[in-house]
Amino acid sequence: MQLATAKNKEKQNPTAPPIDQQKRAVHALNRLTFGPRPGDVERVQAIGIDHWIDQQLHPERIDDGALDARLAAFRTLKMDTHELMENFPSNEMIKAVAEGKRALPSDPLKRAVYQAQLDQYEEKQERKAENAAITALPTDAPKPDRVAGEDRASSAGSLYADDKIRQLSDMPPDQRVAAVLQMPVEEQRTLITSLRGKRDEFLEGMKPREREALLALNNPRQVVNDELVQAKLLRAVYGERQLQEVMDDFWFNHFNIFIGKGADRYLLTSYERDVIRPHAMGKFENLLVATAQSPAMLFYLDNWLSVGPNSDVANGIPKRDHDNWKRRARSDGPVKQAKGKRSGLNENYGRELMELHTLGVNGGYSQKDVTEVARVFTGWTLKQPQQGGGFAFEERMHEPGDKMVMGHRIKAKGEKEGFEVLHILAHHPSTAKFVCTKLAVRFVSDDPPPALVDRMTQTFLKKDGDIRQVLKTMLDSPEFWAADTYRAKVKTPLEFTVSAVRASGAEVSDATPLARQLQNMGMQIYGAQPPTGYSMKAAAWVNSSALLGRMNFALALTAGKLKGVQVDSAAMSSASRPGENGTLAEPSATLADLENDLLHGDVSKQTHDTIAARLQDPQISQRKLDDPARAPNLSAIAGLLLGSPEFQKK
Repeated sequence: MQLATAKNKEKQNPTAPPIDQQKRAVHALNRLTFGPRPGDVERVQAIGIDHWIDQQLHPERIDDGALDARLAAFRTLKMDTHELMENFPSNEMIKAVAEGKRALPSDPLKRAVYQAQLDQYEEKQERKAENAAITALPTDAPKPDRVAGEDRASSAGSLYADDKIRQLSDMPPDQRVAAVLQMPVEEQRTLITSLRGKRDEFLEGMKPREREALLALNNPRQVVNDELVQAKLLRAVYGERQLQEVMDDFWFNHFNIFIGKGADRYLLTSYERDVIRPHAMGKFENLLVATAQSPAMLFYLDNWLSVGPNSDVANGIPKRDHDNWKRRARSDGPVKQAKGKRSGLNENYGRELMELHTLGVNGGYSQKDVTEVARVFTGWTLKQPQQGGGFAFEERMHEPGDKMVMGHRIKAKGEKEGFEVLHILAHHPSTAKFVCTKLAVRFVSDDPPPALVDRMTQTFLKKDGDIRQVLKTMLDSPEFWAADTYRAKVKTPLEFTVSAVRASGAEVSDATPLARQLQNMGMQIYGAQPPTGYSMKAAAWVNSSALLGRMNFALALTAGKLKGVQVDSAAMSSASRPGENGTLAEPSATLADLENDLLHGDVSKQTHDTIAARLQDPQISQRKLDDPARAPNLSAIAGLLLGSPEFQKK
């Protein structure tokens, strides 16, 4: 079974016959949410598609209390960056403790985390010293062999830990926590490492703070990242404000930041919560300014290190009065650089701001403009990012004098220069077209109709970059509802994974296995390293290996092989239940029922025949030769349908 690639696209035809009401509901749910759940199509039809869309465009009107309750256990989601680093210390903070520059916290849970990390730090330092000593030995000298002894110790420690886990698991949760805290640091680490598949059972009943502290004994930074990733998936699966979640994902990808870069492991929590989500449906300029001042963005694109070539810092000029930049801005020319001083001008943010965030690669700017924008944003920096410090404007790093950006003279006025440039870029026609094209690619087609993009662009310019109004223009268009847009876009791995979970009605108690599946599919959450983010087009995701991976995931999901994700296969099909006379449904009836429930009848003859041919397979029929009638294997049939070409499309 094949999927059409991006090379086999057809232009949308707004004059094509409109889709019927059920398909309109399916289409709206496929494009504006992460996929319909059981009963969603009927609910949307009952309240009216237009009314439902209006609700989604105003997420503040939708009660999402059930989702909030699911996320309540993740304490890190509400912490500011400084709190995150205090509770889940970075390497720099542990180093400060080791060097006597910082005291250990008095709180027992915090102290245990710090002590465990301090022990790891000291062990690494000892290993470094040993390696340095070995390197210094003559080449012909025998090298010490510690591997065998270490392996024996590791094996013995693991056996001890398994026995200890069994003992502790019989204790009440509070006593279990106390017992772990009383253990030597080395035993704590061995114990937590040995939990593996027993982790959930061992942590069951503990308070969120206790649970986080025990997980942080080995890697505190991972606790912060895991809770952020789990929250992203749970919002996508369970959030009632689905368009908000889709737009959050869209804008994060547009203003992408890689979670694996240094301090961004801590900064991303605030970035998504305080920068992306509040502005996802607002004015584009407000979102642009928020990202420009975000510690996460300043760190990711290194702008916090950017120094003007003629600034006081570059020239080694001592710190002076607060208005120093005003005096220098009135000078006849740039300050002569001190001999041997490096400018430190970094163009990363200036380039990505214009190429990826606003104008687009063909937006009409030059390399000279990139350099000038970089000069404008010198001094936009951070206060101690490794300790959770926030945005700051440092005049002594700022390049003095006027700048020229795309024909606009930016007069010297310190930090305000940056706001002026952001305003110009946010209101530029190229920005409007670039952003609207990306929105149309996400919601309509990999190759969106130019007429639709033009109308969206005009709305963007007329409505001061109001994102909600741009979406309304798109959703009111005949192009969005055209018959040839229906199930015409291929889902990204994230969209496929979440839509499969939603369609199956699965209960997710631990989203970590879903995150691992996404990583295997090449779409690790927050894991795109380049600032371009992940592609929204089919060509990036459609190949035989990727489709096989999706099928394997679908079968594992419905078979209940993903720990922490439970699927009730019997509840997915009414045909699976015995009839009035107690007879069991035939596999063919079950297949037809599941085709309607999971795919709303949108199944090609090829897909139907392919799956129907397998219904006599003992793994599906659960019968051999003359075995008595049995209920068919619902999970296998459902898995095949969720892995089918039709379900890959939205």
